[in-house]
Amino acid sequence: KTPAQTVAIAERLVEAGALVLATRADEATAAALTARFPEAEHDDVARTVVVHPPGAPPQQEKGLVLVLSAGTSDLPIAQEAIVTARTMGARAEGIFDVGVAGIHRLLAYRERLQEARVVIVAAGMEGALASVVGGLVEAPVIAVPTSVGYGASFGGVSALLTMLNSCASGVVVVNIDNGYGAGYAAAVINNRSVDAVDET
Repeated sequence: KTPAQTVAIAERLVEAGALVLATRADEATAAALTARFPEAEHDDVARTVVVHPPGAPPQQEKGLVLVLSAGTSDLPIAQEAIVTARTMGARAEGIFDVGVAGIHRLLAYRERLQEARVVIVAAGMEGALASVVGGLVEAPVIAVPTSVGYGASFGGVSALLTMLNSCASGVVVVNIDNGYGAGYAAAVINNRSVDAVDET
């Protein structure tokens, strides 16, 4: 859609009292949305724009979704997952550059990992990080293969196949570069588990 079309859709949604999350927003689209909605939250790394309806109370974030990236090149997809999960009411935090090439970096966060209700892992290259994390935590792990890498990475297909073939229990996989899908699914799991605890 053109920037003007995106703005028109956002206007209708906001008028109806809905919260708007625009993903994969290029510079022109982001500029158009923030010009029309000066209070919008633009994340240029995640390529997202969030517009809250007027008068909406501050969102109370709950639970904990941890989003891990194997390398810095995976950051845009990881950040997209964070913004999506937060937009849906989850408390989402990032732990970046903890790939298996330096496993000590991941193990330094082992206690923090145990606190998460859901863990998202964004990784390219061979995508091994998801299996390692799946072996460390009891929480569901949502693996996001990313299209970064070179040689035999095949635009993320190598990481996708590794993640699909993971022998770690509790690892599920979304499509290549689908940070939005991972963040959405993680927030649903997180929010339902928090609500279930609150009801007991």
